[in-house]
Amino acid sequence: MGTISFYRELPKPSTSSLPSSSSSSSTSSTSLTETVNGSHQFKISGYSLAKGMGVGKYIASETFMVGGYEWAIYFYPDGKSAEDNASYVSLFIALASEGTDVRALFELTLLDQSGKGRHKVHSHFGRTLESGPYTLKYRGSMWGYKRFFKRTLLETSDYLRDDCLSICCCVGVVKSYTEGPKIFSIVMPPSNLGQQFGRLLESGKGADVKFEVDGEIFDAHKLVLAARSPVFRAQLFGPLKDRNTQCIRVEDMEAPIFKALLHFIYWDDLPDMEELVGSTSKWASTLVAQHLLAAADRYAIERLRLLCEAKLCESVTINTVATTLALAEQHHCLHLKAVCLKFVALPENLRAVMQTDGFEYLKESCPTVLTELLQYVARIGEHSVIACGYRKETSFDGCDVNGRRVKPRLH
Repeated sequence: MGTISFYRELPKPSTSSLPSSSSSSSTSSTSLTETVNGSHQFKISGYSLAKGMGVGKYIASETFMVGGYEWAIYFYPDGKSAEDNASYVSLFIALASEGTDVRALFELTLLDQSGKGRHKVHSHFGRTLESGPYTLKYRGSMWGYKRFFKRTLLETSDYLRDDCLSICCCVGVVKSYTEGPKIFSIVMPPSNLGQQFGRLLESGKGADVKFEVDGEIFDAHKLVLAARSPVFRAQLFGPLKDRNTQCIRVEDMEAPIFKALLHFIYWDDLPDMEELVGSTSKWASTLVAQHLLAAADRYAIERLRLLCEAKLCESVTINTVATTLALAEQHHCLHLKAVCLKFVALPENLRAVMQTDGFEYLKESCPTVLTELLQYVARIGEHSVIACGYRKETSFDGCDVNGRRVKPRLH
């Protein structure tokens, strides 16, 4: 849709011409002229049977609406004018509804049916028109070509295939309107939907389900949980829902993690990790983020999973990277996995990571990741650092700079 803006720069009033006792004001407006576009494809089947119907007689498409007006395509197999003696076919687009001085741009296309894309196109679009858009004065007014195509050439061309023609017509109705200054100014407050639901969780009003997690009881609302998690929805309302939906026991999850999960479901934001664990330790916050990512994946809460993944990407350390890498592999967090692999493969990090308890857990739980780690190490030209441990066994046992086996230290 094209837009044309018209404006006139007004001279600034001089201070001497303004009354000294009154204040001045200025206003502005913009005239916008644009086209409302639409198209229609018209297939003519049985062209050979339409020939001979007579000069000035046409085959019409169904009417179609563009810009508030109805339009139709008229195809004249024997031409529109007797003077051409049926040597040409004629093609027109007509205004089919009531209207006066309707201004529009048109495009008529006879489609090449060979697949070569050599369409016959007559178009107003994409070029400057000296006299502007075409004006149709009244219903029945037409634009098009009396001599659109010589009939003998058409009948031996790729435009006619299986006795069919295919025509596409585009119409762009010109519309103009004026925009003035806004006469109102309303400051829209930000959405506080999360805060409202969060306060609902804190108050416990209307709670209709309880969860027992690691000996603690949490109240919640079935509809809120079902709206936020497809897993909760199936658990609470699905055909295989839990028989006891008054108090559901959650296994394999710690109470602080479930509390953080509920916080996100209601508030749509991560809780304060330090406040949650009662510690300012970065390691503790990372541990919570790891468990919360697993919980998000378990209950199919994608936004929470991505937030936790992003947080873990920012907090990769020697002591936590191995367990985070295992977590990324188990829960298909590809970006987090790549960040961890690159971190571990660095020469200054590799040996220290191999001596952590987390690395032992990584070897046991995700042995295939070790192969990928080797590839990362090889890319930076440092694969020899781990070759002595990998050559004899299919696991990393650690070795010193001289190749001697050393016992990993536990932290």
